[in-house]
Amino acid sequence: MLSMLSGHKRYAHIAALRCDSVLPELLGMDKIVSEDAVRRAFAAIDEDDGAVWLRRHLDYCSAPLLAEPWILDIDTTVKPLYGHQEGAVIGYNPKKPGRPSHSYHTYSMAAYGWSSMSMVVAGNEHTSKHFAPGLWALLDRIPRDLWPSLLRGDCGFGNEPIMREAEQRGLAYLFKLRLTANVKRMIERLSTQREWANTGQGWQAKESLLRLEGGAGSAA
Repeated sequence: MLSMLSGHKRYAHIAALRCDSVLPELLGMDKIVSEDAVRRAFAAIDEDDGAVWLRRHLDYCSAPLLAEPWILDIDTTVKPLYGHQEGAVIGYNPKKPGRPSHSYHTYSMAAYGWSSMSMVVAGNEHTSKHFAPGLWALLDRIPRDLWPSLLRGDCGFGNEPIMREAEQRGLAYLFKLRLTANVKRMIERLSTQREWANTGQGWQAKESLLRLEGGAGSAA
């Protein structure tokens, strides 16, 4: 914990703390373990048990914020990797094509800057299909009266499986749509055939229906 608070990102950085005579004393520490001892300690923790322990503490920290209206932002980030790391495989990587990567699945509270959960998975698990299990598992752990008022994501989540599941759970959502030929034609029709309608709080919108692949969806 002291290493993380000091801004360290690698186990090897822990060695720098062994020369620090100020921070350990402030925390009442009489010694600092080596980076190898920390590695061995984490290696001894069962992965599933460790994830449950971590989620419990993250939920404890975020629970007081959920009583206020909030928006759940979901996003996938590709992290190119160098060297040998577990889960480093070749997947979707627009900035470094062909480079092994990890995919970060992030669930965060909009406007609060709080990431309620982030999962690191293999680089080829970047689609909404891989993202969905963690998303619904997160919501299932939260009491219904503390659920977000809106689920928000980019065009990667604007597909039938994600929207259908959200509708079945009674969860409002807002996703971007890919600018396919049908979406472009719909926008052209909206620009000439529909009047702007007041939607409250100084906003106006135009609404239409568009059948997505495998089902119907709406876009505004």
